[in-house]
Amino acid sequence: MELNRRDTLAGAAAAVTLAAAPAAAQMGARRLGSKEKVAYWVATVTPCDAKGMFDPGAMKAVMEWHQKCGADGVVVLGTSGEFPSFSVAERKRVTEVAMQHKGNMNIMVGPGTPNIVETIDLAKHAQSVGADGLLVIPPFYFNQPPNDGLIHYYTQLFEAVSIPINLYHIPGTSEVSITHELLSAMMKYPHLAGIKDSSGDAAGYAEFLKKFPELNMRCGTSNNLIPAVEAGMGAILADGNQFSDKCADIFKTYRAKGDWKAKLAHLQAAQRVIRDHNMGANTYASMKYILSLRMGGPMMYARTPYPQLSDAQKASLKTGLEKAMALPAA
Repeated sequence: MELNRRDTLAGAAAAVTLAAAPAAAQMGARRLGSKEKVAYWVATVTPCDAKGMFDPGAMKAVMEWHQKCGADGVVVLGTSGEFPSFSVAERKRVTEVAMQHKGNMNIMVGPGTPNIVETIDLAKHAQSVGADGLLVIPPFYFNQPPNDGLIHYYTQLFEAVSIPINLYHIPGTSEVSITHELLSAMMKYPHLAGIKDSSGDAAGYAEFLKKFPELNMRCGTSNNLIPAVEAGMGAILADGNQFSDKCADIFKTYRAKGDWKAKLAHLQAAQRVIRDHNMGANTYASMKYILSLRMGGPMMYARTPYPQLSDAQKASLKTGLEKAMALPAA
């Protein structure tokens, strides 16, 4: 198997090449970025104060809450973290604060932008502060760039950093799909860890599982959690912002060989109650409000362009949370 693109060189020259380009170096064992594949990561919100500025104190509290709830890991600056709404400098600060309070959790960072220069900058920063891996959305805004362009984009990223990289499949938002062809092209890199599939498409996710069993093909929606766990894969769940304890309980019960599907049904019942009380509230403001209630503060707010909750929405969501927490235990 190839060690690098210059395997015709020998001795010291080859050693120099390997040292200069660790991401393209020897094709050893695949690095998935976590000790276990079947694990729960919460796709955390990014807490903001009433003025819409990142709140480091609240971020510390959020990280401590998820550890207390039993989360295996946290994804920082994903979709739930409103990553496009923050500047590069702010995103670095968010990452640093999260890493300062990671505890024993596994941390993935989202460095994705529509341009490769900033994506690599943020990826290198995440690597420098000790992140366990990356979750990288494809360059968005452009509707489905050609596959060779996406291959070039991700190739530059894989060559620039050596920590495990996961590709983010959320075509309903990004307008760009992670295809089998793209993943196959990246398989030559041992730090291709897997994907997060937030499409919600059961058939498409099943094909990912069939095609790439050696990767961690994490699901990003609870409707695909059963096939994910049964295939030995993990999950990255935004539902953890409201119900981190319930999400963690699914995986704890699985490891204990208990009825984890009953725990999943309990989570989904709680989700339905919250949806019934949403009153049109935007996702980010409602997740942060419910998380604030569950933690007992501090209060957290959505980042512009999303509006804050009305008093009526807050009252309805609070009632919904009370009903969800009163559901009979699984």
